[in-house]
Amino acid sequence: QVQLAESGGGLVQPGGSLRLSCAASGIMFRIYAWGWYRQAPGKQRELVATITSGGSTNYADSVKGRFTIFRDNPKNTVYLQMNSLKPEDTAVYYCTYQPYDRWGQGTRVTVSS
Repeated sequence: QVQLAESGGGLVQPGGSLRLSCAASGIMFRIYAWGWYRQAPGKQRELVATITSGGSTNYADSVKGRFTIFRDNPKNTVYLQMNSLKPEDTAVYYCTYQPYDRWGQGTRVTVSS
């Protein structure tokens, strides 16, 4: 039974930082590529970042230079470090693993002054 538990969201001012975590259970974590997606109100869910089993990363243009995805295989956890946050980053953030069709409950990020 695969379970994905996102955490770390909250309310932050523009320019602030948050670190999101996704704890996975029920799968062999280290063999999969992992990703973070987000969904803003009234918008389609969009890819934010991915990381392969070998550690290669990819980012949406909108977050390049501000967000970093990384993983801790012994902890079965993937992270998203978010810096220089903007109001347009406001969304519910979800983690997923290849083929990117399963989701946790999500964690809400609100960037506002």
